[in-house]
Amino acid sequence: MIDWQAIDTVLLDMDGTLLDLHYDNFFWTQHLPRRYVEIHGGDPDRVSEQLMNRIMAEKGSLNWYCLDYWSDQLKVDIVALKREVAHLIAPHPSTKAFLDALSASHCETWLVTNAHHGSLNLKLEYTDLGQQISKIISSHQFGKPKEDPEFWRELQQHWHFDPERSLLVDDTASVLDAAATFGIRHLLTLRQPDSKQAARDLLTYPAVLSFAEVLPITPPTA
Repeated sequence: MIDWQAIDTVLLDMDGTLLDLHYDNFFWTQHLPRRYVEIHGGDPDRVSEQLMNRIMAEKGSLNWYCLDYWSDQLKVDIVALKREVAHLIAPHPSTKAFLDALSASHCETWLVTNAHHGSLNLKLEYTDLGQQISKIISSHQFGKPKEDPEFWRELQQHWHFDPERSLLVDDTASVLDAAATFGIRHLLTLRQPDSKQAARDLLTYPAVLSFAEVLPITPPTA
């Protein structure tokens, strides 16, 4: 599925790719509505619906991922609330072996995430991701989400990589679309970003249920 001899740089998403998306889904759909009602009051069902409508209206924008934005909009400390359920932060079962293999390979490994620094720092605190990745990049550094092809152009200008010899692994189709538009040649997605939800089928891009499916990493021939 992956021609490792044709790849020099591996660009990895975090939430739903390396980490189980259950933490994020649980926070936004269950923990935040419950804590919002405890802080501000209101009917739980109505508050939950209203919050989801407000959040979904920002989907695909940088605001969607920005914890400062939501803290201001909702008048709650989103980072503090996320920490309350941080015990749910967990890598996918195959993540460690995949990162170990990448660390021992010829490939340079970058974490490229839409996560706001508040969420990114929390997840780096609760996992070992930072120890196995050479560069950690948040789209907030560039003011554009990964769904915007211009993000990838600015990333390449800031830290050079060859799109023809790069692999992006991401669980979001619109991000993969933007990367493809920019010219990243090798694209891979996950069939089950959230371990508590059913695996996805009929995906546009090559997909794996476990990173074991793309191992071992074959070094380039001399």
